Amino acid sequence: MLEIKHISKRFGDVIACDRLNFTIEVGEFFSLVGTSGCGKTTLLRMISGLDYPDEGDILLDGKSLLNESTEHRPFHTVFQNYALFPHLNVANNIAFPLRMKAKSKEFIQRRVSEVLELVELTDKSAHFPNTLSGGQRQRVALGRAIADLPRVLLLDEPLAALDAKLREQMQIQLIRLQKDLAITFIFVTHSQVEALSLSHRIAVMNQGQIEQLDVPEHIYAYPKNRFVADFIGHCALLEATVTAIGDSHLELSTSHVGNVKTSLNPAAKVGQRGWLALRPEQLHIGTAGSLSEYANRITGKIFDFLYIGDVTTYIVELADGTHIEALLANSMPGRIHFFDTGANVELAWSTEVGCFLYD
Repeated sequence: MLEIKHISKRFGDVIACDRLNFTIEVGEFFSLVGTSGCGKTTLLRMISGLDYPDEGDILLDGKSLLNESTEHRPFHTVFQNYALFPHLNVANNIAFPLRMKAKSKEFIQRRVSEVLELVELTDKSAHFPNTLSGGQRQRVALGRAIADLPRVLLLDEPLAALDAKLREQMQIQLIRLQKDLAITFIFVTHSQVEALSLSHRIAVMNQGQIEQLDVPEHIYAYPKNRFVADFIGHCALLEATVTAIGDSHLELSTSHVGNVKTSLNPAAKVGQRGWLALRPEQLHIGTAGSLSEYANRITGKIFDFLYIGDVTTYIVELADGTHIEALLANSMPGRIHFFDTGANVELAWSTEVGCFLYD
């Protein structure tokens, strides 16, 4: 539905977006993630019409949008600061875009009632924004944005101002709304967790370019390069060199965990230098000698641990001082950890996990 064709945008000597080229499908929940200043908000502003590209084109159903002003594009934006009208109550905030389109009074009443039910604010229709909680104000902003059923809903870090529990509740609400309405969502966030949990596809941006665009599970399990592996989730990155290539695995020589076997990278070559990426949940942790069934093993000692409720994160210090994180589920009620600081342990993992990255 939406085509971003070789889009570039510069601010003086800074290249905010560098010849970006991709498509977004009808009804897709598409996320843009990256560090501050990577270009994701600039791209969103160009899609909305608030900024114009220096090069390239933006097409909707094959037709260029570059000559269409913001108000004439069938898009709405939900901002981090909500941007509600303080002098209007909830119902009138939601009704505003419908009145701007000169809809009938009967249609507006019916549609506002439907939207209030969708965002679960029927009992707050007469309240003003300053009397609402942050989560309720965010739902009013969402309700106003979807009232006239835009083709695309642009969300610019809409959950950033909410506390952790409210963020989780709003994530569930966003998923439900997107499914119910079948509107294309373009979601900008710096939170990898939000992007992974909400999106059909994710574009990971860095310095104005897209490092990887794929479904969440592929980006997490098969990062394209070191930046993606390090940005999406937690990851141990160990310098490595390919020493042999088998039918189903690579053999690597690493500077910290010795010789290991890991999953096959079809593009890898013998002698190639890169990094071994290991996720904490892929590692098994046990007493020394207890994990002999795994192909890859290394000993160390517990440097520290962090109890997070359902899991405990252990920081294991290897003989050369390298720290690697491993997770262990807390399946026993009241048990906050299985190993004490200073305990000798073994880390182990199979050849199917981990991946070799070379750029």
